Amino acid sequence: MSLRPLARYGLRVASLAVALGVWQLLTSLDVDLWLRFSQFPTVADVARAFADRLSGPDYWTDLTDSLTRILTGFLLAAVLGVATGVLVARSRLAEDVLGPLLEVVRPIPAIALVPVAILLFPSNEQGIVFITCTAAFFPVLVSTRHAVRALTPAWEEAVLTMGGGRWRVLGSVVLPGALPGIFGGLSVGIGVSWICVISAEMISGQYGVGYRTWQDYTVVDYAGVFVGMVTIGVLGWITSTAVELLGRRLTRWLPRTSYVPGVRPRATVPVSPAAAVTKTETATSTEETRDEHLV
Repeated sequence: MSLRPLARYGLRVASLAVALGVWQLLTSLDVDLWLRFSQFPTVADVARAFADRLSGPDYWTDLTDSLTRILTGFLLAAVLGVATGVLVARSRLAEDVLGPLLEVVRPIPAIALVPVAILLFPSNEQGIVFITCTAAFFPVLVSTRHAVRALTPAWEEAVLTMGGGRWRVLGSVVLPGALPGIFGGLSVGIGVSWICVISAEMISGQYGVGYRTWQDYTVVDYAGVFVGMVTIGVLGWITSTAVELLGRRLTRWLPRTSYVPGVRPRATVPVSPAAAVTKTETATSTEETRDEHLV
């Protein structure tokens, strides 16, 4: 039996409160059972440090800088990743020319490109955006490529039969059909982008949440370190949720099932345009036969 939405939200809040309570208990009692909780700040210490940061200007400057870097790099990666993924999936020439290069570069961690960014770009700001863009580019590229290749050829043939050109196929079949896979890659990409932008800020940044978190660690301000970690977690959750909500809104035409724990949802089989036309013609002929029988 499914819980009501209000009860489910209450359960989520309660689980978070229990986790914070266990944290406060272990750190306040200086528990050292293999894991050294005595080295951790308590929840109250982190809350006081958070309140102090909120009242100062540096916190909001760091927040603005990190968000500017992540959004700039992620938007560039989204545009380039989708365009390259569609191109590689639809063109054999592009696959032969770009495919080997992309597959060689793809396994390299984006954070390993920090020295390259320092040598290549005239400013640290541009280098951090480059690393963030690279981190999100490959998940978007791979998801888009697989989504485009998985499309049913009959849909494209139907558009071509009705006189549509290549651009019509791209706008009516390829991009709408690949949207679920594209947003899957975007969801992964935004998370990887946060990991890499924070790491890049720790190494070569000036201002930013990652830079401030590393500075707090160097001066042994562990409460400040946890303030940075909480900030990163909240920002990552907000941006990932925004990408997911945008994906749901742009794919409202997809059949959806409400998830109920313990109940196996029924799969909805997508109907191709040709099958839909055949079904409509069958229904029409059946109705005409029934009308003639009544006459």
